[in-house]
Amino acid sequence: MEPVEAEVQQSLEMVQALIDALLEFAVAYGFQIVGALVFLLIGLKVATVVGKYVTNLAIRKNVDQTLAGFIGMVVKLLLVGMLVIITLGNFGISIGPLIALAGASAFGLTIALQGPLSNFGAGLGIILTRPFLVGNTITVGNASGVVEKIALGVTVLVGEDDERITIPNKEIVGRVIINSQDQRVVQTRVAIAGIENTETTVTTVRKALDSIEDINVAAKPQVGVHDFTYGGYVLGIRFWVPSARYFQTRYMVNRAILDALNSANVPLLHASGLSLDVASLSADDEELIDI
Repeated sequence: MEPVEAEVQQSLEMVQALIDALLEFAVAYGFQIVGALVFLLIGLKVATVVGKYVTNLAIRKNVDQTLAGFIGMVVKLLLVGMLVIITLGNFGISIGPLIALAGASAFGLTIALQGPLSNFGAGLGIILTRPFLVGNTITVGNASGVVEKIALGVTVLVGEDDERITIPNKEIVGRVIINSQDQRVVQTRVAIAGIENTETTVTTVRKALDSIEDINVAAKPQVGVHDFTYGGYVLGIRFWVPSARYFQTRYMVNRAILDALNSANVPLLHASGLSLDVASLSADDEELIDI
């Protein structure tokens, strides 16, 4: 036999041996592998359905939407973890070394992803302690808006101009959080010249506030003498307005108060201490009034 023919014959024998081994493996373990894969696919589908069911059940039990979603996700992950362990067992794979490897990998990832993981930890704290809920109006630092979404990594707010404000959760935990539900308080002041007819001025401003529909009547507006100043006094005004229309309502109220003071001939106090006739104010003059 020629050397080339001998080499070809040897290669054919190796291929035939490999095919025989694969066929033997398929006969011995084929049904087991197919069954394990089918079990895994069905299990993943069931885990997804169960997770959604738990989330919807929690929402029907008046659990907060964010917390309900978190509970559903945890249930799904637990079921998926059990499926993976069972599937690996069907293949005859010991999970002991895999757990050790996962622990070592998790330690390395914790160091490498310290920033994002701190956001996830903070998000978990927010979801469990619930200092605010979806739909609440919160102020954190210089950011303020209605809570649209609470995720593990970030919290998304919607401002009055429909802008999305995304705050990393680690920037929220440990900070002072002002939660005003779905309302925001407006605090403003008007400098009034003289001290005569104080009660009339207060009544005039109250009537102006009553003419604005967006003002929360349940939380009664507060009007009174806030402070004293040279040549008069400072009238303090506090009222609650919907968060989604904070500035719109505030400017509307300011205009209504100016018109009411104009009609009642109440003189305003200029920064220099001189009284001003409201009826003679120009657009530039109005900017000088703290209202």
